[in-house]
Amino acid sequence: MSLYQNLSETTRNDNSIITVGSFDGVHVGHAKILFTLVNRAKERNCRSVLLTFEPHPRKVVSKDFDLRLLTSTDEKKRLISRLGVDEILVIPFTKEFSQMSSDDFFNEFIIKKIGIKEIILGYDHRFGKGRDGDENKVRELGKLFGFDVTTVPAVKFGDLTVSSSLIRKELAEGRVKNIRDYLNRYYSITGSVSEGDKRGRLLGFPTANISVSDSDKMIPSNGVYAVRVIIGDEAFKGVMNIGKRPTFQSIESTILEVNIFDFEKNIYGREITVEFIDRLRDEQKFSSKDELIAQIEKDKKRALEILTN
Repeated sequence: MSLYQNLSETTRNDNSIITVGSFDGVHVGHAKILFTLVNRAKERNCRSVLLTFEPHPRKVVSKDFDLRLLTSTDEKKRLISRLGVDEILVIPFTKEFSQMSSDDFFNEFIIKKIGIKEIILGYDHRFGKGRDGDENKVRELGKLFGFDVTTVPAVKFGDLTVSSSLIRKELAEGRVKNIRDYLNRYYSITGSVSEGDKRGRLLGFPTANISVSDSDKMIPSNGVYAVRVIIGDEAFKGVMNIGKRPTFQSIESTILEVNIFDFEKNIYGREITVEFIDRLRDEQKFSSKDELIAQIEKDKKRALEILTN
């Protein structure tokens, strides 16, 4: 896979099958679009090209809206590359770019600079100023410029349509177990281990405090979770607490701390990845240190049951 950060880095080729979108999360709906893209490119002996944007368009168009991302830029690129796409072109999304009409975007970026034989669209995809570029508009452009249009239907679980918005809602409510189906993987965060106040060690449960690498990354709601911890090439079982430590002196900022089972190495400064397997309970305030320790023991036992099964 080739990654291009600038239009000047790529070459124009009319034998291109393309798709366009933010693809935040690279969930199963996105994967269906990308599988279609790759397969159509193979069938027609064309290159497969994905056009995406950085930063996320909603962070530019709706500056007052605090959008949390499901995937960092690096995570998104890595996940997309695994699906076999030939080229990813990252277009800088600026305020000026957001004012471009769908007609101008197609003409200036796709027709003149990239080339196109077919475009693969998600079922609800829109682009251009005012989101005026819907499927009907693209089909009109297809007739005008001589390219084909394929629309990929939504992926559903029961009555729910898989979308980045749905996954954000589930995360905001702590339902990480459901997300496994929507992503075809566990939701994860990556960050470096920073030194905390060592309170967990005093309780008999040492924890690693995590500073998340991407400040825009969405964090599941406060609570206690059964997790899998990836350190280098090794995976460990653990329990993560997200919250403000209400039993002790409550703090304003949210802390992410993970107790890694059967692990005693010094990993300060190391980068680790935490996969969220299931939610154990809400964060709560306990009346004493002993009561908290008893609950942590229960959390660890329940987490081991979940992670073993």
